[in-house]
This record gives sequence, C-alpha cells and structure tokens, in this order.
Amino acid sequence: MAAPNLDFNANHFKLFGLPENFRLDADTLDKRFREIQAQVHPDKFAHAGDAERRLSLQWATHVNEAYQTLRTPLPRAQYLLHLSGSDTELHSNTSMAPEFLMEQMEWREAVEEARQGREYDELEQLHFRVKQEMKGHYDQLARLLDDSRDYAQAADLVRRLMFLEKLLFEIDEALAALEA
Repeated sequence: MAAPNLDFNANHFKLFGLPENFRLDADTLDKRFREIQAQVHPDKFAHAGDAERRLSLQWATHVNEAYQTLRTPLPRAQYLLHLSGSDTELHSNTSMAPEFLMEQMEWREAVEEARQGREYDELEQLHFRVKQEMKGHYDQLARLLDDSRDYAQAADLVRRLMFLEKLLFEIDEALAALEA
C-alpha cells in the first residue's frame, strides 16, 4: 500500500494529525484529507492486485468517514465524548430540563403555524433565531470540551443540540416546501 504510515487504529484526529479538540482548523483538516485521499484513493490502485485494491477501498472509506465526522460540529462533539470514555447515552437518555422541552414545543408550534400560514418571512426569522441559539451552544460546547473537559455537561448540551439540529431541518423543509 502506498501509505504504510497510516494506522487503521488511530483515532480520527490522529489520522489527520490534529489535536483532539472541538475547536479545529477546518483548512488544515481539508488539506490533510486531500493529502491522505491522494495516497489511498482506489483509482491509484486500479492496476494493483485484488488485495491492494480492497485495502485501498477500505482506507478511502475510513478516511471519508473520519473526515465527515470531524468536519461537522455535532458529530465531532459526539466523537470527542466517545474518545473521552463518556457514556453519553445520546440515543437512550431523553431526559431534558422541562424548560428546554417547553421551549422546543413552542419552537415547533411556531414553525407549524408559519408553515400552515405560508409565512416565509416568519420561517426565515425562526431559522435565524435557531441558528443564533445553536451558535451560542456550540461556543459553550467548545469551552466545555476543550477548556474545562466537563464531559457530563457537554453530553447534555450535545443532546440539546440534536433537538435544535432537527428543528432547523424542519424549518428548512418548510422553507423549501413554500419555495416549490
């Protein structure tokens, strides 16, 4: 294989030569991704033996998955929590503060009302407000993961962000439906 210095057991950050932090340099990640992909891309092994082609495909898949995980904030946070050994219970722990759940209900009702009323401007405003709230949460998440290493608080915030990501997706769908 052309890239014997790569280690399948290395975590995603080590694979790209990055520190294990939530805050990361996206340009460096992109550059390292392109460099590694150039080494392992299956096209480079089109005339190699079956074993080398399979290994190349495995590497390309592994590198793509690692890149997709690190380039997007929520999966990156989830991955850092996993590396920390934190039992995040992201899919089984649905207990949330009542205030947060009430806020979610209010957001969803506002989205549904704007959708039914075909209020494009209102949906755009909701989109902006949710994005602003998410930005604040992601800033806080960076402090929790990188600065204080408070994984329990970070896991709670990740669960909240999962709700907000879903809400943002619903708003985007409503906007797209109105544009159609």
